[in-house]
Amino acid sequence: MSDLLKNIDARTRLAGTNKLEILLFTLGLDQRTGRRETFGINVFKVREVMRTPAITAAPEMPSSVEGMVSLRGVLVPVVDLAKYVGVGEKGARDIMIVTEYNGHTQGFLVEAVDTILRLDWSQMRVPPDMLTANMGGLVTAVTELEGNTLVMLLDVEKVLSETTKYDDSSHLFKDIKPIPDAERYMVVFADDSSVARKQIMQTLDLIGVRYIGAVNGRQAWGELEKIANQCAAANTKVSDTVSLVLTDVEMPEMDGYILTRHVKSDPRFQGVPVVMHSSLSGISNQQLGISVGVDEYVPKFEPQRLSQTLRRLILGEQKPAGDIAPEAATAGQQ
Repeated sequence: MSDLLKNIDARTRLAGTNKLEILLFTLGLDQRTGRRETFGINVFKVREVMRTPAITAAPEMPSSVEGMVSLRGVLVPVVDLAKYVGVGEKGARDIMIVTEYNGHTQGFLVEAVDTILRLDWSQMRVPPDMLTANMGGLVTAVTELEGNTLVMLLDVEKVLSETTKYDDSSHLFKDIKPIPDAERYMVVFADDSSVARKQIMQTLDLIGVRYIGAVNGRQAWGELEKIANQCAAANTKVSDTVSLVLTDVEMPEMDGYILTRHVKSDPRFQGVPVVMHSSLSGISNQQLGISVGVDEYVPKFEPQRLSQTLRRLILGEQKPAGDIAPEAATAGQQ
């Protein structure tokens, strides 16, 4: 299994090309369909794949959290994905995918891992409404392989939000204040995670600005082009309407790097800052964001920091002296 993820650092070079690699895995026989469904997780989020070590039960955990394991001296929560999703027969799942992003490490128990598949984000589609309803919003993107095999990309952020509750705290939004004359400003944001979109909207509501949300870069770009055409007809600048673009990195159909490149290479959007908002907080991802013109980078699930960054950029304020550059602040979180 170690060979499966060998040279994972080199795969970060895919960022900025609208490509991704996903690790395919199964959770067991789905009692509802009689099939083994194929799921995927972005390789960027995977630290290692291993045989499941001894799990220590922990009190007052959700039923899908099996307990904790010790990895190199660090206690890591372990989620039985089959139990969480509601598929798969009962039984031992002796494979664990260790994921790490945004400073959080966790293990996911699965039946088996298959292979790493390289795709273009344009091949990943927004899931149909029926699938979204059946899976409780757990799937952020789908694609079809040869042989009519459907691959479902999991919303890892949603799994962690509902099992470990690491983002479930009112103090995250404490003391976020409205921007003066906030109704004058509008933010266009894109994120494929329902959990992230909810937190973004809560932050934007607190600072008081108007906003347009999108589930991926393609949809956001369509909204931006619509606004640009309306501004051209009214002979006004887009920057007078759109105050800022906030984008995730990983999204089906068009990722955040390509969306940023579109905005920054189009003279109609001159003066519109772009903030990258992602759980991929490694320095290589931030440097790629900078290379396509991102103005700043803010890690996900830090609404205080997000609100401060949005406020400063929207109001045209200078960055505080001595503030740590985003790429330096998270250099150790690859």
